[in-house]
Amino acid sequence: MNALVYVAAGVGPHPTVILLHGFPGNERNLDLAQDMRRAGWDVLYFNYRGSWGSSGDFSFSHGIDDVAAVIAYLRKPENAKRLRLDPSRIVLVGHSMGGFMAVQAASADPAIKGIAMISGADMAGMLSQMQTQDSQAAGIKKMSALLANEGMAPLSGCTPDGLAQELSDHASAWAFRSKAGSIKDRPVFVMTSDDGLAPVDDAFAAALRQAGDARVTTLHLATDHAYSDKRTELSQALLQWLARFK
Repeated sequence: MNALVYVAAGVGPHPTVILLHGFPGNERNLDLAQDMRRAGWDVLYFNYRGSWGSSGDFSFSHGIDDVAAVIAYLRKPENAKRLRLDPSRIVLVGHSMGGFMAVQAASADPAIKGIAMISGADMAGMLSQMQTQDSQAAGIKKMSALLANEGMAPLSGCTPDGLAQELSDHASAWAFRSKAGSIKDRPVFVMTSDDGLAPVDDAFAAALRQAGDARVTTLHLATDHAYSDKRTELSQALLQWLARFK
């Protein structure tokens, strides 16, 4: 997979953020990576298999596996030494579909210290809601259209219909509501905007709190999905939240 690491100054070892992009990944949030590096964090950014020139075929399952592979890479002693990072302090920060990937990864890996979601997209939960309102086939068709509308030129080896069917096949296992119990013991930062995803993300924050998570932080910024006019506020809030792990 194509990847790069922003290594913080100093001997370290530094805490590390894995920065997870969305679907298909036009907004990379590398300004946030630079800000986090300046604050003493190593930041690893990568492109999922089959996206933006990374070899292989893109799928949501592959993306979940890819995040796990990146975490494993950082935990190898030789890589941790070379990158001056502390493998015991890894935090996931995901935008849109990257928030979905962060939830899946943290629920499967209790050693992840925390997650921050920037307009996290509950891909499976969205499809499940569509299928509740319509038939299963109609929900898949609607999700396929939404995925196609996002633009899939940077993605290889997949189709909107195939990705929508994959979400349908894993709807109950991947939905945010099913992950609250396995994440409830860690800090979670839920950031929302006026892009329509706030109700689902707020419901996830509520589910975490109901499950016993006393370290859920929420922030709403009145802006678009890319936080285009709130980048400074977004960065400041993220850095303030990350300071708890230093």
